[in-house]
Amino acid sequence: MRTRRLGDVEVSAIGLGGMPMSIEGRPDEERSIATIHAALDAGITFIDTADAYHRDAGEVGHNESLIARALASYGGDTSGVLVATKGGHLRPGDGSWTLDGSPEYLKRACDASLKRLGVDAIGLYQFHRPDPKVPYAESVGAIRDLLDAGKIRFAGISNATVSQIRDANGILGGRLVSVQNQFSPAFRSSESELDFCAEREFAFLPWSPLGGIAKAGELGSRFAAFAEVGRAHGVSPQQVCLAWELAKAPVVIPIPGASRPETIRDSAAAAELTLSPEELTRLDAV
Repeated sequence: MRTRRLGDVEVSAIGLGGMPMSIEGRPDEERSIATIHAALDAGITFIDTADAYHRDAGEVGHNESLIARALASYGGDTSGVLVATKGGHLRPGDGSWTLDGSPEYLKRACDASLKRLGVDAIGLYQFHRPDPKVPYAESVGAIRDLLDAGKIRFAGISNATVSQIRDANGILGGRLVSVQNQFSPAFRSSESELDFCAEREFAFLPWSPLGGIAKAGELGSRFAAFAEVGRAHGVSPQQVCLAWELAKAPVVIPIPGASRPETIRDSAAAAELTLSPEELTRLDAV
């Protein structure tokens, strides 16, 4: 598995997004743990989760706890695995998503995530989404305080604009390491944030890099060029998509969600797929 830099560490060029294993339509725990183990077997050392990745109201942090169990039960060495989680998004249990970016909530949420993950310091803690009711500086200031307190190793933000990325790095005293925004063939509006991160060497973590849980399987039919390039290489359109994103900039680390061992193995193989300049130009034009 090829690696890319996040902060001062190297992580796998392809990460694992944990959300599909914990929200509506999730598989049983045995299959989820097998999926996480398959990711580790494939060389993935970066796993992304959030306390809001759960289905029912009484199971906040379901995905964090699941990942902790999977890492504990894995037969190999997991000391090099970086687990990233997020705070500031909530799910009341009725399928909706709400926000709480208050410093008080973020600090409580971080403490709860620490316990669920069973670690002394969270590898990467990210402010999940700006809360219109709370000044952005106050929310990111809470992340700074957690960093200063040693409760988190690295600080990141998610769903941010270029202006917010710039502001967050200033609030964090130049210690921002990553930005997690939506990016896929169907969602290109974060390209300016990707470019900004590349210029400043912040890791850019595309979420829903294959178009989202419901549409990832349709990527080749929705965007024929990815299927055609895939056939030329004997690989899936999804693998082509991830390789295309990796080629965007050395800071890009896609985090495709998975709930089956075979899908994360396919995604992991994208790190070894090299696309020609002509193919990349063709895919960019989709």
